[in-house]
Amino acid sequence: MSVHALEAVKLRKVYPDFTLDGVSFSVEEGQIAGLVGPNGAGKSTTLKSVMGLISSEGTVRVFGKSFFADDGDSKQLIGYVGGGFRFYPNKSLSAVAKAVSRFYPNWDGEAFRRRCEEYGLAATKKVHELSEGMKVKFSLAIALSHGARLLILDEPTSGLDPVSREDFCDALLSLKASGAAVLFSTHITSDLMRAADKIIYLSGGRILADEPLDKLLKRYRLKKFGCLADAQAERAFGIKAVKGGYEGLVTDGSMGREATLDEIMIHLELAKEETE
Repeated sequence: MSVHALEAVKLRKVYPDFTLDGVSFSVEEGQIAGLVGPNGAGKSTTLKSVMGLISSEGTVRVFGKSFFADDGDSKQLIGYVGGGFRFYPNKSLSAVAKAVSRFYPNWDGEAFRRRCEEYGLAATKKVHELSEGMKVKFSLAIALSHGARLLILDEPTSGLDPVSREDFCDALLSLKASGAAVLFSTHITSDLMRAADKIIYLSGGRILADEPLDKLLKRYRLKKFGCLADAQAERAFGIKAVKGGYEGLVTDGSMGREATLDEIMIHLELAKEETE
């Protein structure tokens, strides 16, 4: 029986112009979940709510224990990367690692050294000397050096080149093989196709889809129509004008062609707008 590495129940955060509206989802041990959605959908707000970095309503459990009520054991099991490394800009990487290690009883200095070597990070370099991509790698090196069983990553590959992104996905798959769980937000669907087991699709502070990636891809097909009336007659949704006619998603497996993850996201968003 699989174990929930992470359970988020009815997360809610209200801003003047945005509401994260009762978001619930889970990530299993040995599972990689991709958190996706358009800009402003609530991805970062969701991850910050999970981590307690902002005040919000709802419940968060890590391996069955309340994340906020626990005495700290749960926090030791999480590695968090929040879009690069913004702290201690004038400190060397080795000095930062030494400072961070004090917070983790399970810190593995040799594992940190290996990660830095693997990522091409010189311990004598200062944080401000790193590119954005290298800052992401440094954050990952720290997150992976204290025995974390759950990684929560906010846009971890946004500053990485294609080769580095491939290395990142390989690292995630290796963690999955060891039984760790990963939740990461991204706009780069090729990374999701490479590594994700399931997709959690957010839009306007609500979840539009939460299911295994392969099931999501099989659910929808993309069909082209000569006119809008034909698309509406076949109950396509997320209909949009394209060169030579219209296209929309259909759920009849005998119709249209296989839709890409990008196309599914685009048309789900259009379908949502149609109902508002």
